[in-house]
Amino acid sequence: MSEETFRMSSHRPYLLRALVEWINDNDLTPHILVDAGMPGVQVPSSAVKDGRVVLNIAERAVVRLHIDNEAVSFTARFSGVSFPVHVPIQAVLAVYARETGQGMALPDDIYGSDPTPPDDELPPDPPATPDDTPTPGKRPHLRVVK
Repeated sequence: MSEETFRMSSHRPYLLRALVEWINDNDLTPHILVDAGMPGVQVPSSAVKDGRVVLNIAERAVVRLHIDNEAVSFTARFSGVSFPVHVPIQAVLAVYARETGQGMALPDDIYGSDPTPPDDELPPDPPATPDDTPTPGKRPHLRVVK
């Protein structure tokens, strides 16, 4: 069999959709952590902090949520102003439930999957998140574990 036989599409959008469904099935609020500096990300600059943005993608918080194999898109209000949001799947770093913090950092695509950028076009590794210790009363956050 040829190498082409083993080419598969990215697994990231499938994981994202499954986790969002799991969070919704448990009556919790799905949030995504986005690398706002990646090409194609369209979010209000006022929502970006340290190059990242957390987006509430609960059905009650957005209009026309659409998650396909290329991007997450919807319309949401930021400071009372409606804004169309577009996030390429590669820019989604994690998905989690706001209330519990349970979720998952999305793994990088496996080399050999389609699409595979040439070695000289691979995106840089995302910066590590601070190793903050949660304090009572603060919202949950994710920590990168390697």
